[in-house]
Amino acid sequence: MDNVIAVRDLRVLDGKKTLVGPVTFELAAGSTTGLCGPSGAGKSTVLRALVDLLPHGLTRDGHLEVQGRTIRRGNGDADLRSTVVLVPQTPVVFGGSILDNALFGLRHLVRASRADMRDRVEQALREASLWNEVRDRLDTPAQTLSNGQRQRLCLARALALEPAALLLDEPTSALDERSRDTVEESVAALRGNRTVLLVSHDPAQVERLCDHTVRLELPETLALSSAAV
Repeated sequence: MDNVIAVRDLRVLDGKKTLVGPVTFELAAGSTTGLCGPSGAGKSTVLRALVDLLPHGLTRDGHLEVQGRTIRRGNGDADLRSTVVLVPQTPVVFGGSILDNALFGLRHLVRASRADMRDRVEQALREASLWNEVRDRLDTPAQTLSNGQRQRLCLARALALEPAALLLDEPTSALDERSRDTVEESVAALRGNRTVLLVSHDPAQVERLCDHTVRLELPETLALSSAAV
């Protein structure tokens, strides 16, 4: 099975100080991989490093390859961000309709006809298990959706880009149990068809959803400091 993403000795730095890593892993096509580790190990930061969206002042080093292409530091262009798509922990819903929100990434990152974009959005909403709930109200404000529906809308917005890999950052942490189960079902349905890297604080969720697990440890200097407290 081909690798979509290959990471070797990835670190996130603040100046010369290592904040995260080093971490090495590969994401095989169609696999769902869980990224686990203690609080403060930098799981969400690793996701941001993969799409070159680190906070100001932080840098990464190590080797990052996406679909055989080496991604240089500071080279996070729109092409990369439509190839590897990050879905953040808190669902981001913009003003406008459900359809406007689902189309947002396509309109900004992809050149396609209106009909093609509409078809891709419908397929993405189906894949995110949201189509049957919104098909008759695509023109209503996205703000009317529940939190679980908003999270699936964000998932659909990412899927519409037909990315090589999805990065899901704690996609159910802010949801009630029923909404969590629904979102989990949507993520589980991607297994074997999409390449997914899932950050979760819940070992049972990782066990349910993931084929493989990558464990991120605290950097040695931080681990020593924690041990001394």
